[in-house]
Amino acid sequence: MKEEDIVKLLQAYKAGTLSEAEAVRSIAEVPFEEMKFAEIDHHRELRQGMPEVIYAAGKTPAQVRDIFYSLYTHSKGNLLATRARQEHYDKVLEKVPEAQFDETARLIYLDRDKSLERDSEHEILILTAGTSDVPVAEEARLTAYLFGNKVRTCYDCGVAGIHRLFAHLPEIKQANVIIVIAGMEGALASVVGGLTDKPVIAVPTSVGYGASFQGVAALLSMLNSCAMGVSVVNIDNGFGAGALASKINKLR
Repeated sequence: MKEEDIVKLLQAYKAGTLSEAEAVRSIAEVPFEEMKFAEIDHHRELRQGMPEVIYAAGKTPAQVRDIFYSLYTHSKGNLLATRARQEHYDKVLEKVPEAQFDETARLIYLDRDKSLERDSEHEILILTAGTSDVPVAEEARLTAYLFGNKVRTCYDCGVAGIHRLFAHLPEIKQANVIIVIAGMEGALASVVGGLTDKPVIAVPTSVGYGASFQGVAALLSMLNSCAMGVSVVNIDNGFGAGALASKINKLR
């Protein structure tokens, strides 16, 4: 059920042509669409401000296409499919030709807010320790952008050459929320947390040699940070960081 359908129901209720029980039943019924392989949550946009996001990994190209198209026809907001491959995108184009694909971020998306003027006074900053962390950072960047935020990025400024980080102190001071993405030992999050009074979202990545344990070492370092105001999301979870940063940024 689309937002305008709910508005019509409420108008009919106010006009007396629909009883309260009928209006409640109509809104409550079928809040999701049943498919053979998925149940699409069409009320999520009303609850959370953005349509359901598709996790494409493990889904067939045809499944991603059909879910994407269902969301396309039942929503108004931007659409996003994470961890997607080229074959997923090729299928989505069959039904939504205006969809786009970012190969680095592994995201299929539809930007319906291209003309939206994003608030430059409340900016999300994304910092990465190294270039190898950029795919996760781009997932975070595009997610936050599609949620309606202005995003700035500073890549490859880890603690191995900490003077590179200090060169970005003006951007760190200006940001409203900071996402810090690092693999190896994950030290960058603690350093940034000690430089700012803004919330820091740390993202451990699976980048590193054997003892990094595919990101577990960075995850534990970030969880044990002594810096105030550092929160941590799951390993390689750029989407989660971008979505959380957006929610924090909009609390103002």
